[in-house]
Amino acid sequence: MSSSPKLKKSLFSKKEQNVFNKLNTPAKIQDFLDRMPFNFEEEGETYRSPREVLKAGKAHCFEGAVFAAAALYFHGRKAPLLDLKVSDLKKDADHTVTLFKEGKGKNKRWGAISKTNHAVLRFRDPVYKTVRELTMSYFHEYFLDDGKKTLISFSTPFDIVKKFGEKWITAEEDLDKIALALDKSKHFPIYPASQKKYIRRASLIERKAASLEEWEFP
Repeated sequence: MSSSPKLKKSLFSKKEQNVFNKLNTPAKIQDFLDRMPFNFEEEGETYRSPREVLKAGKAHCFEGAVFAAAALYFHGRKAPLLDLKVSDLKKDADHTVTLFKEGKGKNKRWGAISKTNHAVLRFRDPVYKTVRELTMSYFHEYFLDDGKKTLISFSTPFDIVKKFGEKWITAEEDLDKIALALDKSKHFPIYPASQKKYIRRASLIERKAASLEEWEFP
């Protein structure tokens, strides 16, 4: 992936610059997000900007993804989002990760930064040739408490800066418009409808492992 122009430092306060200066690799960004408590949205739905995430000191998957994107863009790297859609939003939730590429020439591979409260759907090392290949690494982890697998589609890489400029990084208001645009962007099915009948539910041991949570609901 080609580099992206570095964001104007004037966008950020000195405190923010100090934070982002240290987050100069995907692994460091992931470590930072792992240390940050999960946003359970106790007071209602939020789509906080990277600036507001730092103020709040917590984030959920979308907020973690846009924060990671801002950190990568800060260092002159492109950082498209990837939206993972599920079959039933009443029982499950979509997930958003931040894509990145590492390596040289033809050996460059895709990886992903992910903020989640569970033992699954986490960081992906840059070993995947295509976005679809990376997406499929999440398929067997994405299931309900009864083992039903729910991941049905994934988006094209979504470049926030290209579509929305830079103001979202320090916005005081929630990023509802970006979340909606990502949701409505082009998605590709994980499998043909005819394959659904062959999909096995996750086993009991898989469900037990997936029930582990990093942060306790307050």
